[in-house]
Amino acid sequence: MTKAGVERLREELATLKKVERPKVIAAIAEARAHGDLKENAEYHAAREQQSFIEGRIQHLEYSISHAQIIDVSRLNAGDKVVFGATVTLADENSGEETTYQIVGDVEADIKRNLIAVSSPISRALISREIGDVVTVRAPGGEREYEIVNVEYR
Repeated sequence: MTKAGVERLREELATLKKVERPKVIAAIAEARAHGDLKENAEYHAAREQQSFIEGRIQHLEYSISHAQIIDVSRLNAGDKVVFGATVTLADENSGEETTYQIVGDVEADIKRNLIAVSSPISRALISREIGDVVTVRAPGGEREYEIVNVEYR
């Protein structure tokens, strides 16, 4: 896992413990005050939310405690793509460029262009170098990308 990824997970964990957990406990207490719990939709919704929050807290604590943290800025693999690399790709068909960082499975977030090391794109890129053309099997068919740049930041 990258150093930045662990920090994001720690921030989420702190928010869940200090903000979300107390909020849902208060919601459960308020719903209990309404009386009959059997047909109290607010109570059941709050309990379900509590269950989700507690599960997420356990998952984050486990992930953080078992993570092998890698400082990407200290990696110096040159032009070779390895875990933690920020890779700029050019689509062979459209020429459109996209930049991704290869990160651990837990910290992957496609909206932030963070792709999991186990994803098809990452697997195609690992051990390749600038100038290589890689073929990625995607749900929509095979796509070819040229590796334009590799950075470690």
